[in-house]
Amino acid sequence: MRGLYGVTSAPLIRQHIVFMSQTSALLDEISSMLVECDIFNHLPAAEIQAVARHFSINNIAQGETIFREGDDGTFMCVVHEGRISVLKTNQDNRDVIMATLGKGRTFGEMAVLDGERRSATCVAASDCVLLTLSKEAMDTMLEHEPRIGAKILRAVAVSLSRRLRMAVGKLVDHEV
Repeated sequence: MRGLYGVTSAPLIRQHIVFMSQTSALLDEISSMLVECDIFNHLPAAEIQAVARHFSINNIAQGETIFREGDDGTFMCVVHEGRISVLKTNQDNRDVIMATLGKGRTFGEMAVLDGERRSATCVAASDCVLLTLSKEAMDTMLEHEPRIGAKILRAVAVSLSRRLRMAVGKLVDHEV
C-alpha cells in the first residue's frame, strides 16, 4: 500500500520525516525564489526562510486571469517565471496594457496592505510560476514576526513609491 508522498506505508514517524523533508525542500525552493525579488533580497537567509513559510507556489497558464480590476484584494504575487500583463480598462471600456512584469517583479501588493479592491487586471502573458502571499498570511507574519514584517512593508512601500514616481513622470510626459 502507498503512503504519504508515494512512500510505501511505514510507521507514522517515518511518514512524518518524509513529510518534513518535503516541506524543507519546498521552503528551500521558495526561499531561493524570494532572493530574486527586490522586496525580499535584502533579508538575511534566516529571515527569508521564515518568510518563505507564508508563501505558496502557483503555476498559471498563459491567458489565465489572476485577478480583475475591482475584485476584492486578498493576495500579492512575485513572478518567478513568465510574464504578467497589467491592464486597466479605459473610458471606451477596452483593456489597455499598462505594464508587463517579469521575473522578480511583484504585483497586488496594495491589496495586501489596504485590503481594497484591485486597481488593475493581471493576466498571464505566458505560462508563469508565481509565489503568492495572502493578506491573512501577511497579517500573521506581522503579528508573530513583526521585525521581519516591518522590513517587508518598508520594502513594499519603497517599491510602490518608485512606481508612483514613474507613473507621474509618464503622465507629465503625456501632458506636454
